[in-house]
Amino acid sequence: MSDGLPWRETSDGVELAVRLTPRGGAAKVEGIADWDGHPVLKVRVAAPPVEGAANDALVAFLAKSLAVPRSAVTLIAGERARVKRLRVAGDGLAARLAALAG
Repeated sequence: MSDGLPWRETSDGVELAVRLTPRGGAAKVEGIADWDGHPVLKVRVAAPPVEGAANDALVAFLAKSLAVPRSAVTLIAGERARVKRLRVAGDGLAARLAALAG
C-alpha cells in the first residue's frame, strides 16, 4: 500500500492487504511479504476455504488481534481470492498492526 507496508491509514481506520492461508493450523500472523510487487500481511487460519469459513475466521482473528469489534472489520475485495483487502475502523490501528506484524 505505502512505504512497504500492507496497510494505509484512512480517515476512520486502516485499509489492509492480506494474503490468507486457509487450513493453516492455528490462526497467526506470519509477517509481511511481497505479492506481485505489493506488500501483504501473511495470515494463517485453521478454517477451510469453504462457504466463506476462512474469510469469517480471518475477520474474527483480526478483530480479536486488533482489539476492535468484529463489526469494525469489513472484507472489501478478494472474497474468493488468496489476497484480500479489508477495512478496519478504529483509532491507533497502524501501530497495532505494526506490532502484530512483528
